[in-house]
Amino acid sequence: MNDWIAIGMLALVGVSIPLGMMVVSYLLRPSVPETSKRATYESGEVPTGGTRIRFNIQYYMVALLFVVFDIETVLLFPWAVVYQDALASPEYGLLEALGPMLLFVAILLVGLAWAWRTGAVQWAQTPRQAASDTDRQ
Repeated sequence: MNDWIAIGMLALVGVSIPLGMMVVSYLLRPSVPETSKRATYESGEVPTGGTRIRFNIQYYMVALLFVVFDIETVLLFPWAVVYQDALASPEYGLLEALGPMLLFVAILLVGLAWAWRTGAVQWAQTPRQAASDTDRQ
């Protein structure tokens, strides 16, 4: 029963600290009522133009590729640390230790090749590529 009391106290502290911070912040903050604070765009600037702005998809593609390959490195480092211990163990052979990571890297390389071929990693087009795109349309 003592373990449950410790878990309950931890949960209580974990909830009360953020709530306490929000209450103290609410009590100490300056209150300056302005109508511009209720605007959709809250920076104090007067909004101009429409809300439908077209963003270049390349921003999202580069960010997504960064996340994918960042996760790859996060998974490769612990595997590299354990790899020598796995090879030293009589239970695992070279294929059992190296195979899953080679498959993982191969899948990522296929994905990178696809992204490269479709132009997802290409930030700007050369004048020749732009001319060939207009010729196709």
